[in-house]
Amino acid sequence: MRYALAPALALSLPLLGVFAPVTAATPEADSDAGLSYGSRPAHLIAMLPEGDLKTKLQSCAAQPPRRSDFSIGHRGAPLMFPEHTVQSNQAAARMGAGILECDVTFTKDLELICRHAQNDLHTTTNILTTDLAETCIQPFTPATPDSPAKAECRSSDITLAQFQSLTPKMDSFDKTATSAAASQGGVAPWRSTQYEDGATAMTHAQSIALFKSLGTKFTPELKSPVVEMPFNGFTLQDYAQKLIDDYKAAGIPAADVWPQSFNLEVVKYWIDNEPEFGRQAVYLDGRNQGSAPLDPNAPDSFQPSMQDLADMGVNYIAPPLWFLLTMKDGKMVPSAYALEAKAAGLHLITWTLERSGPLNDGGGWYFQSVQPAVQNASSYYEVLDVLAQDVKIDGIFSDWPATVTYYANCMGL
Repeated sequence: MRYALAPALALSLPLLGVFAPVTAATPEADSDAGLSYGSRPAHLIAMLPEGDLKTKLQSCAAQPPRRSDFSIGHRGAPLMFPEHTVQSNQAAARMGAGILECDVTFTKDLELICRHAQNDLHTTTNILTTDLAETCIQPFTPATPDSPAKAECRSSDITLAQFQSLTPKMDSFDKTATSAAASQGGVAPWRSTQYEDGATAMTHAQSIALFKSLGTKFTPELKSPVVEMPFNGFTLQDYAQKLIDDYKAAGIPAADVWPQSFNLEVVKYWIDNEPEFGRQAVYLDGRNQGSAPLDPNAPDSFQPSMQDLADMGVNYIAPPLWFLLTMKDGKMVPSAYALEAKAAGLHLITWTLERSGPLNDGGGWYFQSVQPAVQNASSYYEVLDVLAQDVKIDGIFSDWPATVTYYANCMGL
């Protein structure tokens, strides 16, 4: 048997507990007060095939929720809340996420804000239905029988004050729309618009204050600019430094921050110029793209190699979860990528759970290396189990952190 079992208990979790009010944490407060898993973990566990994993997870049903650094809120909890909003991150904190994310980009007046991309305002806010639509580099173009609707709106084309006048919404864009108002739809059917009302966007500094009040740690991602750098004299190095300076100004210990970037040069900048923060800088690995994509089961394609990265001072690497898994004899096992990273002493973080819907079709992009083993939504737990027990990841991003928090607490991670 793979797991030591707690006494068997009926799996009964509160349906709406995740939406209960949460009190701002203080260093003296119980940071686990007010946490709830809600109903989703129970729903997924009930669908698992009979076996050790299901038995173990069911045995933890009465275990009080505890905050876990293994559970990382991916833009908050965007399965149901508009990403990078106060409300999305409050929901993630209620589910016990120990680390929360602000994707960082900048405005025309060089203020840092939480936004998944510098050019996503047309999908994540109501900009196309406001007077600020005239600032969009690609104005709304309606769909025709021969082409989809188009738009592109950048935070670098508006000021912070203008950004703060926008209303966040679920990330979506209806490509069949013939009007800007109609383009606001298109939300995936397994997401929700129920919690858009009152959603509040954040600056990077505001996210730091919020996460601190919620008793969580921090993982900001420096998003690649879509504008040419330097931008109004603002260099990439200035941008990377300004992100770190916000944590220093807020008095946040470097040990509580995992700054991320897909740009290895940015990670190296932090390692060389901010060594305390650079110690936990995370290299987000997107090397599956380009003319010579990385093959997770062909170490010769890892350029630079895992050891090269370690020699540069990189301690954390974060690939998409499919990089870390492969199939062998009909079972999910660690990939060569995972084995090489561990051999080089690198810590592994991965992304993103609960982002792919029900998984009845094999899970799509995030599960492409293990699709034969993915049957339905309960496979989230089967995949997570291999990542935690065999690959031995340090943490995982999720669009609904309760799923991961429940597993982490049950397994003692």
